[in-house]
Amino acid sequence: MQARLSVDTYVEGILSGNRLILSRAITLIESQLPSDRILAQRVLEQILPRTGSAIRVGITGVPGVGKSTFIEAFGKTLTADGKKTAVLAIDPTSQRSKGSIMGDKTRMEELAHDPMAYIRPSPSGGSLGGVANKTRETLLLCEAAGFDIILVETMGVGQSETVVKGMVDFFLLLMLAGAGDELQGIKKGIMEMADAVVITKADGNNQSAAQRAVVEYQNAFHLFPPNENGWFPPVLTCSALEKRGLHEIWNQILQFDSQSKATGFHVKNRRQQNLEWMHSLIRQTLEEQFYGHKEITEQLHEVELMVQNEKWLPMRAATFLMDIFRS
Repeated sequence: MQARLSVDTYVEGILSGNRLILSRAITLIESQLPSDRILAQRVLEQILPRTGSAIRVGITGVPGVGKSTFIEAFGKTLTADGKKTAVLAIDPTSQRSKGSIMGDKTRMEELAHDPMAYIRPSPSGGSLGGVANKTRETLLLCEAAGFDIILVETMGVGQSETVVKGMVDFFLLLMLAGAGDELQGIKKGIMEMADAVVITKADGNNQSAAQRAVVEYQNAFHLFPPNENGWFPPVLTCSALEKRGLHEIWNQILQFDSQSKATGFHVKNRRQQNLEWMHSLIRQTLEEQFYGHKEITEQLHEVELMVQNEKWLPMRAATFLMDIFRS
């Protein structure tokens, strides 16, 4: 086991862009040890003044849409433009090892070897929708380390989209051609969250289908109320394999960023996200304390049996356990 570094060593390493120290700092904030949590909080407080300047982009998409292929091609486009790019890719968690099982550095091998890029696969730890518990903190560390763009990839498993939307500036939804069928299979809520839709794999025989999909998604967006910041989500096409359409996507993100800052929406949105983060941490902390309570753990199994066998109403069981917790 590696010895812990001092707060100053972590902070100096992160601010100087030391990738090894950055990785160790992320491992520190992912730790469940109480002593590590205290140290991590001190590190985050020290680097906080150097955060907030990056453009934060969330990326989600339906299964088979080619998220990793897209992110690698898009990331290479950004780094070629001189932008330091960090990719926070949320991996499903192995129930046996509790570690990442997809291995994003093997899925994005070319980008992983780019000196202007940094990829951090993080195990979801079974948290809501597959978003790693510490993604927000990791994002701040990467900003302090000097990255210009932070790409947050979701697993695309339902509620993760809502969580990621709450930590990024721009939310990108990747879709496949065949939009008529796809629109039936995707939640309206996810469409309403999107700041842009990109039809991927728009190459070869798929190009005409991709153009039809653009029209169908544009029509769908006209049915939604306007966004709070007055932005109308564009529908674009791209081919990660042929490296087409990637600059257009980046230009849309830059336009969105410029408009959001000009209208004051950028600051307002980030402030609201910080409040939501605080309330999320309160709920998470209370749940951890509740299920970690000695008397609760002693009583829980018996109370669950009473509910399962319909001897107690769930309301009575919850009140009983809450009374124990409060006492």
